[in-house]
Amino acid sequence: MLRRRGSLRSFTPRVELRMSYAHLSQHERCQGVPMGGDLTAAPKGNAPVLIVEALKDPDAANLDRVQIIKGWVSSDGKTHEHVYDVAWSGDRKPGSDGKLPPVGNTVNVADASYTNSIGAPMLSASWKDPGFDPKQRAFYYVRVLEIPTRAGRPSTPSISG
Repeated sequence: MLRRRGSLRSFTPRVELRMSYAHLSQHERCQGVPMGGDLTAAPKGNAPVLIVEALKDPDAANLDRVQIIKGWVSSDGKTHEHVYDVAWSGDRKPGSDGKLPPVGNTVNVADASYTNSIGAPMLSASWKDPGFDPKQRAFYYVRVLEIPTRAGRPSTPSISG
């Protein structure tokens, strides 16, 4: 019996992303955990150290920042999320409110182009959850943001830099 098959072609950038974890005492990369898995190999009570590496798509914009989003459900059943900026381009520093200033903007609206004169081609960081509670089940995921670009991507992008 034949089954219907199909494929999709996305025109979005392909950021190469790696995330692993290490035990705080060892700082060795572990085998990894599949998406949705548990970090059960961490020593009891110690927060794992998450290691993140992001590399930009060669045909796309430079990277602005890498964020780790932590989510959890509190004892009253409410879902919570907290966004942590863990790596960023340039010499920006988080403000007194903890927020990172914007990377800047090189978009030329008149001709719908931008330059890769800001941002970084690669970002990496190791991060330990400052609010880790070994009794609280939590999940983590990574988000990578690029520098601002024009809306849409033509088949032959006009990128300089």
